[in-house]
Amino acid sequence: MSLDRRKFLSAGAIAAGASLAMGAPAIATAASDKTFNWKMTNAYPPGSPFYVQGPGSPTDFCKRVEAMSNGRLKIQHFAAGELIPALEGFDAVSSGLVEMNAANAYFWAGKIPAAQYFTTVPFGMNTQGMNAWLYNGGALKLWEELYEPHGLVPMPMGNTGTQMTGWFREPLDGIKSLDGLKMRIPGLAGKVYSELGVAVRLLPGGEIFPALERGVIDAAEFVGPYQDRRMGLHKAAKNYYTTGWHEPTNVTELIINKKAWDSLPADLQAIVRLCAQACNAESLAWSDAVNAEALEDLVKNEGVNAQPLPDDIIARLREVTADTLASMAAADAPTRKVHDHFMAFREKYRYWSGIGEKGFMNLES
Repeated sequence: MSLDRRKFLSAGAIAAGASLAMGAPAIATAASDKTFNWKMTNAYPPGSPFYVQGPGSPTDFCKRVEAMSNGRLKIQHFAAGELIPALEGFDAVSSGLVEMNAANAYFWAGKIPAAQYFTTVPFGMNTQGMNAWLYNGGALKLWEELYEPHGLVPMPMGNTGTQMTGWFREPLDGIKSLDGLKMRIPGLAGKVYSELGVAVRLLPGGEIFPALERGVIDAAEFVGPYQDRRMGLHKAAKNYYTTGWHEPTNVTELIINKKAWDSLPADLQAIVRLCAQACNAESLAWSDAVNAEALEDLVKNEGVNAQPLPDDIIARLREVTADTLASMAAADAPTRKVHDHFMAFREKYRYWSGIGEKGFMNLES
């Protein structure tokens, strides 16, 4: 090849590269000019800390997405009842009525029994273990597969951390104390309690205090010290059981309409995922901070008796939980798949956490 020909080809390659380099930003800029205006509904009422507003909340998520996208994706948030009723978010997003919903996956147990595993599992894993399973253990893919037939894309967007067993008007004195007890509690834990003779009641947050105060129910579970104090539950019952067996973690779920999700360019999808991850971390940090202060206040200033459940109750709850989960898995193939995956990961995680985290916690006690 002659020197002139080499020069010609080199010049052509440089010119072509320059053309592509100059053209690429133009294409990217054209794509980035498109803006999206979405709606997000919520299962919780207006003003709810953590669930609606505050650090790491759904409204915080919406602000983060708009800021990071430079206004290209704006999300208008609607708390429960402002656009649709509290527990209609799944259908609203699936049908395309709105693009997003914030709730907890165990609310959809009637539609998808396996969804409960993506909120919490009694005697399951703590928040660190749950995040490990979701982000790095393959669970997020399972969750997506489970929701795909409904036209939904799920992801974690928050976490309260360990929740308390709940408030009891009378102290518990062994397993027989549960027989005939009327208690407000949702999810898998409600099924377990019912096997032990508890009359389970499903009440929205706003109805818990008056029901507990009037004796319509004998006990109630909600979230943790900060949220429970805000609702005034300590004024209706003084026995606060802290074991948290039923919800060792609690994941806030973000669901997105699949067609709407696919319409987003890759960078906006990345922003949504990163903002959801950021809120997952910050909501937990906020919960831990405010719960520490609230529990101290409840015990020192409000006369609350905070203590773990009696050992015989914990032992029986553990047995019935294992039987309940096994029965659920046997009755439904998708649940079996998620159940087996969860339990296999839990065993690996427990081995490590028992040496790492638990070993350190034992030093502090």
